[in-house]
Amino acid sequence: MSDVDEVVRVAARGEGVTADGRHIPFAAPGDRLLPNGEVEAGPHRQVPPCRHFPECGGCQLQHLDDASWSQFIVDRVAGALASQGLEAMIRLPALSPPRTRRRATLHAESSGRIGFSMEKSHAIVDLTECHVLAPELFALVAPLRRLIHVLRPRRRLDIHLTLADQGVDLLINGIMPDGLAAAEAITAFAEANRLARIAFDEGYGPETRWEPEAVTITLGGVAVPLPPASFLQATREGEAALVAAVREVVGEAGVVADLFAGLGTFALAMPGRVYAAEAGREAITALKSAAGRAHRLVFTEHRDLYRRPLTPAELDRFGAIVIDPPRAGAKEQAAALANSKAPKLAYVSCNPSSFARDVKTMVEGGWQIDWIQPVGQFRWSTHVELAASLSRR
Repeated sequence: MSDVDEVVRVAARGEGVTADGRHIPFAAPGDRLLPNGEVEAGPHRQVPPCRHFPECGGCQLQHLDDASWSQFIVDRVAGALASQGLEAMIRLPALSPPRTRRRATLHAESSGRIGFSMEKSHAIVDLTECHVLAPELFALVAPLRRLIHVLRPRRRLDIHLTLADQGVDLLINGIMPDGLAAAEAITAFAEANRLARIAFDEGYGPETRWEPEAVTITLGGVAVPLPPASFLQATREGEAALVAAVREVVGEAGVVADLFAGLGTFALAMPGRVYAAEAGREAITALKSAAGRAHRLVFTEHRDLYRRPLTPAELDRFGAIVIDPPRAGAKEQAAALANSKAPKLAYVSCNPSSFARDVKTMVEGGWQIDWIQPVGQFRWSTHVELAASLSRR
């Protein structure tokens, strides 16, 4: 059999690709395409652990072992760089174990179906098991079915689950329950499942119905107030890997800028003085409050870095810069960084494509990529995150 029939890599959407460019769904590197069209399993194919795979959109790569998933992540990053004419040293990815996702959004119908959407569909996979969610989150699926039966929603609901310091924080979008029966059911549900908080939002902002004590998330050893459905790194392991990479870049820099700071994942992990900028008002208010109580030297600014990025003159004041933008990247801020004199930068990204675009601008402005640390937080997913070290040439 010719080598061209062997699967040599996994494409961005998860399908295997043979040496001659044919795409094969759910094939792993080392698999072989037989003349009759069947696929012969190779050394990197594993039996998917979950009965819902591949229908469930929560996972796309359960058929890969860790070695091939890790290589997929490296290839995604290298491919994004190559598309911009760049290359860099890419470290071995840090992979989060199964059942460690501490935040997720499930969907629910009045019929009681709860789960992730099917792949390429809005239909809901009714979860009976899950190998990516933290056990504390999955344990709520069955009780939520009973609660939804009582609430009788008229439309599809989005259920945001987050594992906070006090337990599970739950925000249900798409309904605002009223009446005594609903109130009693919600209270009983919250008590029985020891929730940290439950809130509802029908489009006008969250309304909390249960919160025995203020909900927090500990970041950098500091308890930070947690607004409902706030952004967090998906796993504690992934957060630790990204924080370690950022701290390696920052080193002993005296004053650090943390751009797109969120709740302070990186700002609160820095040892010195930190300037933190964030457009989300609730997030930056929570960070300011927590840093103040903990006597951390963090100066916060509510600032939209898309409309008003830091200028080169402002950036020049810092010994190191951390940037962690949304998936769209930070095109405007990257242009300012290219023209600044800042000596080093830690770029954290959840989108290798926008990362490569931004970094190309910076490289053209005199920066270099020292290394990239990929992180696989979304187990068996095509989603890739990374932290990169950049410095002045």
